[in-house]
Amino acid sequence: MALTILAQITAHPGKESLVRAELEKLVPITRAEEGCIQYDLHVDTTNPGVFVFYENWENRDLWQTHMGAPHLAAYMEATEGAVAEFTLNEMTRID
Repeated sequence: MALTILAQITAHPGKESLVRAELEKLVPITRAEEGCIQYDLHVDTTNPGVFVFYENWENRDLWQTHMGAPHLAAYMEATEGAVAEFTLNEMTRID
């Protein structure tokens, strides 16, 4: 069953550019991953430190593989201390 992910990342003040640059690095790599249907990065129009990924995956197992990928570990290391809040929602389409 397909899986939709909403991931919201909020950067600490003064760290917006760093977090954005690191998030942007994830896009082309992730879009090439097996099972990735859609992987879109958004930034809040009025708050440049709030980012949202809207993701669609073929199934949860392939998304879990993505979550263990080396490029995500590199992102976590590069942004350590720069992210104020991270919220992730696993969603299932109902209509």
